[in-house]
Amino acid sequence: MNRYELNGFSEDLIHYSESDLRYKHDPKIWSIGQMYDHLILVASEYLDEVEICLRGDGVSDGEKTPFGEKLFMEGGFPPIKIELPPEMNQPPNNTDSSVTLQERMQSLISRMKTLESQLENTAEDRKTFHGGFGWLNAMEWFELVEMHTRHHRLQQRELETWIKQKDL
Repeated sequence: MNRYELNGFSEDLIHYSESDLRYKHDPKIWSIGQMYDHLILVASEYLDEVEICLRGDGVSDGEKTPFGEKLFMEGGFPPIKIELPPEMNQPPNNTDSSVTLQERMQSLISRMKTLESQLENTAEDRKTFHGGFGWLNAMEWFELVEMHTRHHRLQQRELETWIKQKDL
């Protein structure tokens, strides 16, 4: 996989001004910058799990939850807004500049390339636990980065609409 969903988000960053990145049309919603921070943090956490599985750590048994099974059978999240419980829904950082976000994205993409090259040689039975999806192996964690990133395209389009309206 030479083309990651994160590449598209990285390319899109050049289109946002610093004020665009921080703009919130409503205090309850994230800014584009916060969405980027969230994507980077979650992808990093998922890649940490990939590394654990690649090292041979984790467990050899354990199944996905019914929602996890459905998610992987369908190849992605449903096109709906998903709200996390308050204890898991801390507002992401809204202060990073476009340069900082770009550097973080490029570092993450580089990490993905490195890990992807190791995936075909990993045991599928080494798994770690995801609170919503159950026990996932290295390849599934890696795929989850892509699924999660793709899921936020809808949010990105909505936030871009608000940014365009503020400039009218």
